Amino acid sequence: MINPLDNKLYHSRLRPRKPDIRGDFFRDQTAIIHSTPFRRLKHKTQVFFAPKNDHVCTRIEHVLHVSTIATTLCKGLGLDVELAQAIALGHDLGHAPFGHPGERSLNNLSNNIGGFIHEVHSLRVVDQLARDGKGLNLTYAVRDGIVSHCGEHFQQTSRPETQEKELTAIKTRQLAPLTYEGCVVRMADKIAYLGRDIEDAISTNLITIKDVPDTIKSNLGSTNGEIIDTLVMDVVNTSIGNDAIAFSDARYSLFCHLKDFNYDHIYNHPSLKRSDKAIDNLIQHLHAHLIGQFKKYGDDAKAYKQSIFQVDYRFWTFYSKRKAHYTDDIQRQRCIIDFMAGMTDPYALEAAEEVIFPRTVALR
Repeated sequence: MINPLDNKLYHSRLRPRKPDIRGDFFRDQTAIIHSTPFRRLKHKTQVFFAPKNDHVCTRIEHVLHVSTIATTLCKGLGLDVELAQAIALGHDLGHAPFGHPGERSLNNLSNNIGGFIHEVHSLRVVDQLARDGKGLNLTYAVRDGIVSHCGEHFQQTSRPETQEKELTAIKTRQLAPLTYEGCVVRMADKIAYLGRDIEDAISTNLITIKDVPDTIKSNLGSTNGEIIDTLVMDVVNTSIGNDAIAFSDARYSLFCHLKDFNYDHIYNHPSLKRSDKAIDNLIQHLHAHLIGQFKKYGDDAKAYKQSIFQVDYRFWTFYSKRKAHYTDDIQRQRCIIDFMAGMTDPYALEAAEEVIFPRTVALR
């Protein structure tokens, strides 16, 4: 499999960097791993909000699972492992707190300024928000894989786009990546979470193994490891010698059956839907507070420092280091969404509690 565009484009950066011993794509991995947005993923929900339960998958575990699955696929298909690993490690850097319910809430709150899509926001994080507004200066191929990873569409086949894209102009999930490695990560993302979410649902007593259809257990596997192994080997065997990353017809049908089971019995479970509503209320309340304070204080650093709300000062710290990116009214509204999207689950809970039950003196 040969990627469609020139290697010079894939290795290019927003700002030139002198090459070093690591190579471009492994260097991107180290930049991602050492970034604050990556560290925060350990306290962000994957599906189940359980910050004190060490056995429930968090967002950081998910991206590591995606990286290992993508690595296996690339080894089986003779693709660039380091490129796929970098895309996988960075693909969810822009995810909201509380997983997809948090993303939906931020999207609803920002409809008038373009909405919130975590794939698009992940690119914004690596280009503009990380490192106090300097960004990570990743290669074009990794940036493209991040913004194009789309874990929500369950296609049987994925092929690279063939025309260069202006990545910062992307506003949807519709475009495929420009590399086979990016296509691999799209597949690995879905393989990583479907089986693991069943394990977490069983461990939290949402379902039992008996609820899982026999056709899935007998043909894909009864454990996360068995499901991953079956699907990975199917993609490798189906894709070798072809021009696409693909599932076989038989396994794709089972894969979709597994997806439908998860949506019906896990993601749309009444207990999760109840928590979704609570998360939406929390995010709306916190957003209203921050918008109100921003309108009141503007660029007055002293006012933020004297506020009884610690979250106000932390917002000011975030905003003041990135003011160059907020040049008009739309961007100034976006900064609230940017700040909230970077929150971990525990910090969002702490900030909301502080706003609802304020102390008389803020402790810093």
